[in-house]
Amino acid sequence: MPSYLSRHKVKKYYQELALYNKWINEKVFSAAANLKKEELSQNRGAYFGSIIGTLNHILIGDIFWFKRFADHHTNYQSLNYFRALSKPNSLDEIRHDELPNLWKERAQTDKVILQYMSEIADEEIARTIFYHDTKGQRFNRNLGHLLLHVFNHQTHHRGQVSTLLYQAGIDIGVTDMVVRITDE
Repeated sequence: MPSYLSRHKVKKYYQELALYNKWINEKVFSAAANLKKEELSQNRGAYFGSIIGTLNHILIGDIFWFKRFADHHTNYQSLNYFRALSKPNSLDEIRHDELPNLWKERAQTDKVILQYMSEIADEEIARTIFYHDTKGQRFNRNLGHLLLHVFNHQTHHRGQVSTLLYQAGIDIGVTDMVVRITDE
């Protein structure tokens, strides 16, 4: 672990990632709301086709991962939300084809992720957990690394959405996490 992180609570960094995640998701969805349903659903040649397809994929990825985390952290109340959700059928599942419904579930998901990041302890972040991927293969990985993957996954695909929105004439503005960082 880098010395800087070892001198501070690691949990704080994951909380910052969750806060950034919520902030930028609100920006992206607010910008996307300027487009008509047909524009959101238009296949733009992206990996998940459309803006709505890519936004759904980000949510589906979160559901898969946090359901896996819920299997290991039964004492965290926040994860009850994910336990109650149905498991997606595939990574390209369109859970919501209407932006307002997708935005509502995205906002609730972000709220729960923030709650989980406030509940989790540094010791838990350092633990190794096992999970099965969508093909049924078993893996053992450090929870902290998996959490970083989840946030990085969102950033990667939000970057795609940002480009798709820009191509559709919508500039969402600055998306860099650095605008949210304050010196302490």
